[in-house]
Amino acid sequence: MKRTFIINLGLLVFLNLLIKPFWIFGIDRTVQNTVGTESYGMYAVLFSLTIMFNIFLDMGIANFNNRNIAQNSQLLQKYFSNAMVLKLFLGVLYTIIAIVVGMFLGFGHEKMHLFAFLIANQFLLSLILFFRSNISGLHMYKTDSVISVTDRALLIVLCGYLLLTKRESFTIEWFVYSQTIAYFITCCISFFIVLRKITVFKLKCNRVFLLLILKQSYPYALLTLLMGMYTRMDMVMIENMLPDGALQAGIYAQAFRILDAVAMFAYLFASLLLPMFSKMIKQKESIAELTKTSFLVIIVPTLVFVIGTVFYGWELMNLMYHEHYDESTHIFKVLILGFIPIATSYIFGTLLTANNNLKQLNIVASIGLCINFIGNIYIIPRLGAYGAAITSFSALAFIAICQVFIVKKIFQLQVHTRTFLMLILFTLLVTIAYAFLKGMLENWIYNLVLIAAVSLVLAFVTGLFKFKDLLRIFKNDFV
Repeated sequence: MKRTFIINLGLLVFLNLLIKPFWIFGIDRTVQNTVGTESYGMYAVLFSLTIMFNIFLDMGIANFNNRNIAQNSQLLQKYFSNAMVLKLFLGVLYTIIAIVVGMFLGFGHEKMHLFAFLIANQFLLSLILFFRSNISGLHMYKTDSVISVTDRALLIVLCGYLLLTKRESFTIEWFVYSQTIAYFITCCISFFIVLRKITVFKLKCNRVFLLLILKQSYPYALLTLLMGMYTRMDMVMIENMLPDGALQAGIYAQAFRILDAVAMFAYLFASLLLPMFSKMIKQKESIAELTKTSFLVIIVPTLVFVIGTVFYGWELMNLMYHEHYDESTHIFKVLILGFIPIATSYIFGTLLTANNNLKQLNIVASIGLCINFIGNIYIIPRLGAYGAAITSFSALAFIAICQVFIVKKIFQLQVHTRTFLMLILFTLLVTIAYAFLKGMLENWIYNLVLIAAVSLVLAFVTGLFKFKDLLRIFKNDFV
């Protein structure tokens, strides 16, 4: 199971390394530089609002479905038809609620028009995630890996063409329309992949069954709401609490972009782990080895990345943006620290989800939401967007620490003292390497790559990575 996990993870990461960085840093960043910080800031706020209301769009069905299909693949025929009816109903409900909120916030015609397309995009994305939950639940990891990058690949083609040929007249609306087209195509592809695994597909409205799904999935829905709120409320609060809110939200979005990019990889990591943990728990297999391995696989490169980007924060912001990069640098150096607790949560939170410990997860997420919300009310008027970054990191760190302790208690996992000490030593050595080797080469990018390579060697020296484990992995085929 350990080898299967890492091999499939390798494919998933490889495909996403090909596509998503180019999308975020080549297309999304260029769009912001093209339309301006304030215009992009308005889009970022509207986009955040659509994510915050995702509870009404999904109700936790994707996570619930992934877990149950992974444990009982024979339920696909029964679940899929009924769940599709529920997804369509929730799509209508979500649209109505989101539009009412937009009207309450006083959106004008331009904002409401853009908001409507973003609502449609979220609905299409929720369908894609639902279809992918069936695909990964059936342990079709290679197919799921390809689908995970299909929408971004299409967006690169569409937006890339527009930016190359219509750069001077490019608007934020074109960016949103391109998303709609790409998501629709990806949605159709993933739907037909699932359809091939079903003998007969017919939309069914079994009210008893639908209520049963809602009853069992509502804890997932609450968790989705809480996570969406505490990760996306910052830009909404910044816009509404500061005089130049749209501009400050745009500056925050600049700093947030890299964190958002790497968090995608952590999410992909979790989506691969969830069905594996679920199956192992059902079969009463020990999850200790997979938990330790997955944690090291993600935390080691995370530490290298975070430390490196803190040291080279100004250079990165200056390279990526045409304006406000000084302000973004200060915010970025705080925000990127949040990737450490995010990566940790995507291991231990996923394990708790697979074990159906939703009550504990929701309690922790609720407290994290309160920390973020109350902290923002106090600190944003005083420190602006920089203050929002501080409260965001505080909430994420609290949530990750709580999840680790809950997992240790429930699964009686032993803390490997040597591994823990080696992680501390590794962190210190990587920090020292960046401090002493920074500026060694004239080009800072080459220097960053050099130090990352040194850090990889340190990972083997400290025993966090082992050659024998890697060799065993490469000798095995996909399962």
